[in-house]
Amino acid sequence: MNFEVMKSETGSPIKMWTKGVQVEDKAREQLRLTSEMPFIFRHMAVMPDVHVGIGSTVGSVIPTKDAIIPAAVGVDIGCGMMAVRTSLTANDLPDTLTSLRSAIEKAVPHGRTSGRGGRRDKGAWGSAPKSAEDVWTGMKPAFDAIVERHPAIGRSNNLNHLGTLGTGNHFIEVCLDEADRVWFMLHSGSRGVGNRIGSYFIELAKKDMRQWFINLPDENLSYFPEGTDHFHDYVAAVEWAQNFAAANRTVMMANTIAAARSVIDKPFEAEMEAVNCHHNYVTRETHFGEDIFVTRKGAVRAAAGVLGIIPGSMGARSYIVRGLGNEESFCSCSHGAGRVMSRTQAKKEVSMESHLAAVSHVECRRDEGVLDETPAAYKPIDDVMAAQKDLVEIVHTLRQVVCVKG
Repeated sequence: MNFEVMKSETGSPIKMWTKGVQVEDKAREQLRLTSEMPFIFRHMAVMPDVHVGIGSTVGSVIPTKDAIIPAAVGVDIGCGMMAVRTSLTANDLPDTLTSLRSAIEKAVPHGRTSGRGGRRDKGAWGSAPKSAEDVWTGMKPAFDAIVERHPAIGRSNNLNHLGTLGTGNHFIEVCLDEADRVWFMLHSGSRGVGNRIGSYFIELAKKDMRQWFINLPDENLSYFPEGTDHFHDYVAAVEWAQNFAAANRTVMMANTIAAARSVIDKPFEAEMEAVNCHHNYVTRETHFGEDIFVTRKGAVRAAAGVLGIIPGSMGARSYIVRGLGNEESFCSCSHGAGRVMSRTQAKKEVSMESHLAAVSHVECRRDEGVLDETPAAYKPIDDVMAAQKDLVEIVHTLRQVVCVKG
């Protein structure tokens, strides 16, 4: 048994795959509060990258019957990873990787122009390419149906964010595996439209709780009971946002590969192996013989044989993994290394000198704007992987050589 059990007097058990990794007291308290919600099914599962989040803890798996907590899903609905292996090897890459990073940065809008939005934002398309427009054409009818019931969601960045990276811990990387084969890997979610959907329904759930005089230990644990109109509207909207997030990654990956082809002097194939997985989402699944909702807030599905991605920090290894189908974890694993420093703390405590040493092997930005993503702000990925050895097996080990950050 590779997990420990944390119990509260009135809540469901909490099974924690955290041996050998740091867990904050605040995270334990947040887990306890979530476990006391009356609709938790059997027990919660906690991954080794666990840390404090908004509403519920990042790195937690929350199984529920007859209810969903929108803030547990969060506002970056469908955030996740995509990786593809190419026919290239390390020897096929340019001698200097600056041109490759520049080509990717030109091909994929990233970052954000402070105080600006819409088409004027450097992180959005000024005019969306055909690849994004074609995808949006297929998604728009379902989006229009959501907006018809909830017009505020229509005032969002949608098409102009389809195929864009964002900021924070979102990234695009060129990596080498254990055989020096080239992979492209990226991390992003449902962008502005997902944020609008998440924020809107989180506030709607809080309003419902007040209307029904339901007192909660944390307002961010507000929920929609199954059978209510808002529950069904949220399920439809969150499913759409999760599909948008997967499509966003697919469009971005196609543009990344096209950018690489423009600077690599050798024809190559992509998608020799491909993975596209969420790690902030809710879905219907069957566990312990019952149909339930599983919210993975910073966790990846790791059913038997299913491939997933566990990235390290911008200076550490990442892993392509295969799920072992551990039912006690609701067939889940971690979504990364997990933070040990807040962004503010990292900027205060980590020097540029130590950051530059940690990313010396990577072609990437080297300015104070990425200090909050420095490797020291994250748990050691080796410890995280050791703590979940009964959840996944490692298929490929990747080391990045190029990293694009917003």
